[in-house]
Amino acid sequence: MRPLSDLLPPLPGFGLPASRAPSPVWRNSTTSALRFQPMSKKQAAKLWHEARRFERDTRQPGKQDGALGRNGLAVLYVLLFDFLNYASGQLDPAIATIARAANISERSAARGLASLKAAGVLNWARRCLAEIGEAGRMVFRQLSNAYAVLPISQWLGHKPRQPAPPPEPGTWGDHPPLPPQLDQAAAESSFAGQLRTLELDEPGTVAAALARLGRAMQGRQAQGFTGLPA
Repeated sequence: MRPLSDLLPPLPGFGLPASRAPSPVWRNSTTSALRFQPMSKKQAAKLWHEARRFERDTRQPGKQDGALGRNGLAVLYVLLFDFLNYASGQLDPAIATIARAANISERSAARGLASLKAAGVLNWARRCLAEIGEAGRMVFRQLSNAYAVLPISQWLGHKPRQPAPPPEPGTWGDHPPLPPQLDQAAAESSFAGQLRTLELDEPGTVAAALARLGRAMQGRQAQGFTGLPA
């Protein structure tokens, strides 16, 4: 895991001194244009619920936090539902903005971001902008990070949810197989009910053919009753 200092901008007197770098920026910052990945609100909701389950599953007895932690969940929530542009995928709030929206300190927001990145839930790229300064030389201005929420398949230590086992034979919820459509139709007391039952079968079966024949007979009878006089 990277140290917390990597997540925050350099403070006065620390990092790169002003005499060596007139326009200091964070390490590994890029000036290249980045492309965001669109995400629907439904996908964002699925990610959020899966992240909460991931946090519960990785929480050890006697520990307050799991793989993501309370700060990680708080940060992920505001990223997905307060700042993410679902149409374009743009996600680039400043860390102070994240902290304010999540009602936590900037240090806590940085720890939450670090937990999300260590778990493979979140990744980001540092960005800066090259400009021509007053002295006519190129200077760099730091921009906010560009964030990307990664697919669930890339989360480290995440275990997919197992499907529910089928009910035991003879217990509640165990339903016997339905009889064939022909047998169900024979049990119907009315002709209309028999046709409706036969039509439930798959196309190309005997039951479906009988249903078409019955509907045709109904149509002919209706024409004979309401058509031209003999």
